[in-house]
Amino acid sequence: MNLPNKLTISRIVLTFLFMFLLFSQGLAAKIWALVVFFTASITDLFDGRIARKNNQITDFGKFMDPIADKILVLAAFFAFIELELVPAWMVVIIVLREFVVTGIRLLALTKNIVLPAQEGGKHKTFSQMSAIFLILIFLIMREAGTGLRFQTVIFVVMLITAALTLISGASFLYRNRRIFWSNS
Repeated sequence: MNLPNKLTISRIVLTFLFMFLLFSQGLAAKIWALVVFFTASITDLFDGRIARKNNQITDFGKFMDPIADKILVLAAFFAFIELELVPAWMVVIIVLREFVVTGIRLLALTKNIVLPAQEGGKHKTFSQMSAIFLILIFLIMREAGTGLRFQTVIFVVMLITAALTLISGASFLYRNRRIFWSNS
């Protein structure tokens, strides 16, 4: 297994550590959750760059990279619902988009077509990860007892994130519509 694929797999492993820390008590645990999430997010940046630079792009990487992103991001958003930080309906939009896109990817695989991540999906992932960073910083500040209120900011950021998620899903559907009519 090449380095980019190892980085992709490490993002999945780091998700479990992130979740453990996020639900642990204390300020230090929340700070470490942010550090682990940041580390996992950075692997998303480097796996693709390293693969392209060293000509190590694989079908496994093209398929698993967006799956690893989904695991990390959805775990965080589900945790935020449990922590009553984000409305469930916003996360349902995100989950629905991810299921539809993954379903299309799986359908394409049955036709021996691997659909890599597209630019809109990368922007969507960036917006989701940015929202998660902001919420984690809010959690750290809340745990530190700053008394600052961020609910409105989190709500607006999540609205933008949900909108970008819908737009990228519609773009993915449109760009890959041939999958539905292809007989091969």
